[in-house]
Amino acid sequence: MRAAGLPALLGAGWLLLAAAALPAVAAPPELPARGTVQAAFTPGDDVEGLIAAAIGEARRQVLVQAYLLSNRAIVRALVAAHGRGVDVRVLADREQMMRQGGSRVPELARAGIPVRLEVRFANAHNKVVVIDADGDEPVLVTGSFNFTQGAQRKNAENVLVLRGHAELARLYARNWQRHADEALPYGASVDGGAR
Repeated sequence: MRAAGLPALLGAGWLLLAAAALPAVAAPPELPARGTVQAAFTPGDDVEGLIAAAIGEARRQVLVQAYLLSNRAIVRALVAAHGRGVDVRVLADREQMMRQGGSRVPELARAGIPVRLEVRFANAHNKVVVIDADGDEPVLVTGSFNFTQGAQRKNAENVLVLRGHAELARLYARNWQRHADEALPYGASVDGGAR
């Protein structure tokens, strides 16, 4: 009996040592509810129109994190915001941009919008738009909705538009910046960057 218990005891000891060696993971912040929340779903709701309208209301800044970016209405709204002097910046998944036909990332870059491509992760799967995070009326758009034509017309997707929650918008803006700091500029990442 003693011999049979020894391997179990040693195994438990190794598990404890291995767990102690893992880096500590911070608990995500809990924020109180604030502002308003608008939920929309496809099929059925005009999610691309909702997102484009939110971008159209931007006064200072729009930060985009996109896994895929081929939706014409959203791209038009980003280019228009940039044209009226809003600081528009985009992060996109490099692998998806290179693989998927119809990516509108090159169009954004040609319009003068700074684009960075994420190369560190197997999938940079965020679908986020942060609008005026430091302003009086911040807006955060997030959900499963990829910024594509298919997400609006073919898929079952969801999106939340959260307005007036400055702390949450700033949290997402900091996460955006953390990813941007690790991403490659569009030209360099297309020409020679590797995953």
